[in-house]
Amino acid sequence: MNTGMTQLDWGIILLYLLAVVGLGVAAGFLRRKGERGGEGGHYFLAGNTLTWPVIGLAMFAANISTVHLVSLAETAYKFGLVFGNFEWMAGFTLILLSLFFAPLYLRSKVATLPDFLERRFNRGCRDVLSAVSLFSAIVIHMGVALYTAAWVLRGILGLAPGATILGIDALMVFIILLGLLTGIYTMLGGLLAVVWTESAQTVLLLVGAIVITVVGYLKIGGWNELARALASHPHPLASVAGSKVTWATGNFLNMARPSGDPSGLAWYSIILGYPVLGIWYWCCDQTIVQRVLAAKDERHARLGPLFCAFLKIWPVFFFVLPGVICVALVQKNAFGGEAPQVAADTYTFLITHLLPVGLKGLVAAAMLAAAMQTCSAALNSTATLVAYDLFKRHRPDISDHKLVTIGKVTTVAGTVLAIVASPLFAHYTTIFEGINKLISYIAPPITAVFLLGVFWKRASGKSAFITLLAGMGMGAVMFIVDWQKIYQGDFMLIAFLLLAACLGVMVMTTYMFPEALKPEAKSLVWEDWREPLRGPAHGHGLGNYRLAALAVVGAFVVLYLIFR
Repeated sequence: MNTGMTQLDWGIILLYLLAVVGLGVAAGFLRRKGERGGEGGHYFLAGNTLTWPVIGLAMFAANISTVHLVSLAETAYKFGLVFGNFEWMAGFTLILLSLFFAPLYLRSKVATLPDFLERRFNRGCRDVLSAVSLFSAIVIHMGVALYTAAWVLRGILGLAPGATILGIDALMVFIILLGLLTGIYTMLGGLLAVVWTESAQTVLLLVGAIVITVVGYLKIGGWNELARALASHPHPLASVAGSKVTWATGNFLNMARPSGDPSGLAWYSIILGYPVLGIWYWCCDQTIVQRVLAAKDERHARLGPLFCAFLKIWPVFFFVLPGVICVALVQKNAFGGEAPQVAADTYTFLITHLLPVGLKGLVAAAMLAAAMQTCSAALNSTATLVAYDLFKRHRPDISDHKLVTIGKVTTVAGTVLAIVASPLFAHYTTIFEGINKLISYIAPPITAVFLLGVFWKRASGKSAFITLLAGMGMGAVMFIVDWQKIYQGDFMLIAFLLLAACLGVMVMTTYMFPEALKPEAKSLVWEDWREPLRGPAHGHGLGNYRLAALAVVGAFVVLYLIFR
């Protein structure tokens, strides 16, 4: 395939790689010992200096990866906007983080969420969450990002599946290259390098996504023409042998779908299932929440997630909509009979067929940005977990310098493990399906333990530990059943049912094994769920976190009414 990539495009990509690695390395040299938190505090928590704009951007950037650019366009090409629910529903769980979880995290002064769980319950709970957090950082965050980025780069280069470079599979070459570059600057710079590079990479990522959306939108002729083409033509994949696509595209601009929709995402599945995944991901996952733990103060810790919630409005328009636009352009024969033969090639197809010289390189650089920023965030959280939860816990007197050294070694090891794990996502029908299925099997017990832990004083440590083990066991069984294709049901409803089971187990075992609330845990539980909604908000307008939260709710309600 002739990709049309020129020397200018490749020059942009090379310049970007050098700039990002250089910025990350510079952050490592600019760290200063003896400031807030010492050397370890700077490496793992950026010296607790992060303000709400940086927190919001960094959370948004840590969430976005090539999974968004590739997999959301892929699912949109097959099913329309419906998978955009994963973006807009995030706004509601970010409100929970801002109002109820972030203040308790800041007051506990913990460096990791497993540490928080130990203070609330016991050491066994901390060990389980540490293991799950390490798995999610390396496999779910890093592995899928590296795999997807490699897939896109292979397509941009015009290499066929199975093509090799110097006798090595091209996918593995790209995975190794991206993993090593990210590992270098994350190891040297710590969290400060992560948030610096994330902020810069987010801008580049959004520029690339916006450009391709605008070009496609103008080419299709506007919203009315887009809707008209979708309503009057068959699905482009319906004529592709082996695609199994038999449905029409008339409802591709609707977010709410009825039962039996080909996407498998009925409206009630989203409402019941997403909070299970979202609370774990946005409120209880170390990779995401670490930016909140590094906040300057409680006000910034509250406003940062709300700013991220506003940012989550845009992925539907710039990451999901391009896949729908591609459907309509193919239906109108805008590419002279050419079309993606598999949905996974949608974003690559748009890059190579829509963008002029120079912009191809920019968007390709955005692919690298998305993968590298997700990987760097996951690497730093992995290093923090290992340093604090495995070493400092057993050796409380260990020096900050040794902790940083342990973190750097962990970063190297995490990079290697992610490179090895990344090809596993080839097993699933779509990458986006794979990542969310994995989350739906591990999230329920953690969501249950955190919810009851912060809202119910009677919840006991034994019950939390039993719930985590039982929930992980049930999730493992469902994973095996799905992997072996014994039963593949609605994974969102399965997540909800697993959560209900975990809540039941925790309530029952709390009454079976009651424990008095530890004195050090009293500040980690809300006396009244309305407590965060009272008292001074320390800000005016949208600087008032309660008003900002209402604005977030209002924005998403209006959007759902428009795109229902």
